[in-house]
Amino acid sequence: MDQSADDGLTDRLSARGEEALGELSQALLDNAWLRQALHVAFEARERASSAGAQAMKGLNLPTASETDRLERRLRAVSERLESVEDALDALTSELQELRRERVRGG
Repeated sequence: MDQSADDGLTDRLSARGEEALGELSQALLDNAWLRQALHVAFEARERASSAGAQAMKGLNLPTASETDRLERRLRAVSERLESVEDALDALTSELQELRRERVRGG
């Protein structure tokens, strides 16, 4: 087989595979039993997540979302502190320069 025949075959097989996958997906979406099973599964997941969060609160432990929020706040404070440190370093340098000038001039 030459390259163009191989490419044509590959394209046809790929198109047929995509078509079959689309048909399967549609059949699964149209299946009421599967939709109900997914619905039940997602509800169970939500209930388990809520129960886990309540258990964590009952043990006086932070939930994952609370930990994430605390981490974001700590990063923000760290960034602000770094800015303050930079400003303090600049002021210290200026003060040292002023003292040197005073000693030389005075």
